[in-house]
Amino acid sequence: QVELAESGGGLVQPGGSLRLSCSASGRMFTRNAMGWYRQAPGKERELVARITSGGESQYGDSVKGRFVVSGDRAMQTVYLQMNNLKPEDTAVYYCNLLGYIDVRQIGDYWGRGTQVTVSS
Repeated sequence: QVELAESGGGLVQPGGSLRLSCSASGRMFTRNAMGWYRQAPGKERELVARITSGGESQYGDSVKGRFVVSGDRAMQTVYLQMNNLKPEDTAVYYCNLLGYIDVRQIGDYWGRGTQVTVSS
């Protein structure tokens, strides 16, 4: 069983910064991508940023140039450095780990979420 533990959310003023952390425990056959999604009230969950096993970093269009995702190669930990935060970044941020549990079964795991609120 894989568990994801998130930390680092909170209240910040517009233009400020926050850093989110996520640690994964448990076994997986492969770990293919790890990163962050967010969901604002009344909106669908969307990709914020993630890293892949191929070493690629992928970002949602609205955060490019402001957020930076990083993590270890084993995909046990992933971070999200959020800079120049805007009120529209307010959402619950979820950590996600995607891979295979065995040679056939996909594992798609989510953390419980951490609230990020950007407001003056």
